[in-house]
Amino acid sequence: MKVLILGVNGFIGSHLVDRIMQDTDWEVYGLDLGTHKVSDHLTNPRFHFVEGDVTISKEWIEYHIKKCDVVLPLVAIATPKVYVTDPLRVFELDFEENLRVVRQCVKYKKRVVFPSTSEVYGMCPDAEFDEYESPLVTGPIPMNRWIYSTSKQLLDRVIWAYGFQQGLKFTLFRPFNWMGPKLDSLNTAKEGSSRLVTQFSWNLFNGEPLQLVDRGTARRCFIDVADAMDGLMSILRNEGGKADGQIFNIGNPANDFSVREIAEQMIAIWKDHPFRIERGIPEGRMVEVGSGDFYGKGYQDVARRTPSIKRMQSTFGFDPKVSMKDSLKKAIDFFVEEHKALEKVVETEN
Repeated sequence: MKVLILGVNGFIGSHLVDRIMQDTDWEVYGLDLGTHKVSDHLTNPRFHFVEGDVTISKEWIEYHIKKCDVVLPLVAIATPKVYVTDPLRVFELDFEENLRVVRQCVKYKKRVVFPSTSEVYGMCPDAEFDEYESPLVTGPIPMNRWIYSTSKQLLDRVIWAYGFQQGLKFTLFRPFNWMGPKLDSLNTAKEGSSRLVTQFSWNLFNGEPLQLVDRGTARRCFIDVADAMDGLMSILRNEGGKADGQIFNIGNPANDFSVREIAEQMIAIWKDHPFRIERGIPEGRMVEVGSGDFYGKGYQDVARRTPSIKRMQSTFGFDPKVSMKDSLKKAIDFFVEEHKALEKVVETEN
C-alpha cells in the first residue's frame, strides 16, 4: 500500500510513520516544512519525504494523490490560542487547503482518512459523545474559538456528502486529546502556542508556575499516542472494508482528568525526576488565571469532553491500556531530552 501523509512531521504524522515502518511493508510519501520528528526514517527506502508547504506544493500533492492508495491530510492548526488570535488563518489552512485535497481524492477515486476532531462536539450536553447520535453544539459567532470546530465539522459534512453522492471512499476519525512524545515542541511552548502537556513541561523546566485557566476545572479524556496508533492503524488496514464510510472516536474514557489534576500529576512526577534534582530546579507550583487573560477575548471553554469508543471496540477490538501517569512520564522524559538538545544548540550558537 502507498500512503500519502500531508503534515508528516507533525505529532500524529510522525508517530504514524514510526508505526508503518515498524509493522508493515507499506510505502509512505510525506510532505512537511521540516523533518526533525521523522529524521530516523529519512534513509529508509520506503519513506519518501519532500520538504514543502501544502499551500505551495500543489502540483506535487496532486501527483501523489494520483500515485497513492490512501491519503491522510493531517495539516492543521490545532492550538486554541491561535483559534482566538488568528481565526482566518485557521479557516484558510484547516478548511480551504484540505477541501482542495479532498476534492482531488474524489477526482482520482482515492481513499481519504481524515482527522476530524473531538472539538466538533463543542458544548454537546451528552455524558458520552456518540459519532452518529450526539448533537454538535458550538458557541456564538464572536467567540473565535469555534472557528476550528466548525471548519472541521463542515469538512466532515462535505466528505460525508461526497461519499453519499459520488462514492468517495473515506473514514473520519476523531482524536480525543492524544498525548505523548513529540506533541508540539518546547519551542512552541516558549511561544505560547502549544498544547497542555507541552506547555506545562516548559513551565516546569524553567521553574515557572503552571497556569490553571479558570481554576483548571475543565475535564478532558486523554489517550496515550501508542494506544491511539493502534486504533488508527486498524482504520488504515481496513480489513474487510470495515472502516469505509464510517466515523470513529479514538480516545480513552478511563483517563478522564481535570486540568488541575493533570498539573498535580505532572508536579508529582517532576518532584522526583533526576533531571530536576540534578539541576536544582523548583518542584513546581500552580497559579490561577482567567481565560481572557491567557487566551484573549473570544475564548470559550467546555466543561468536559468524553468519547464513546464502543464503535471502535466493536469494529476493531480497540482496547487502550496506557495509564495517565505512565503517559505523562513518557512525555516528560521525552521533553527532558529535547530540552537538553535545545541547550546544546544554544551553547553552540554562543
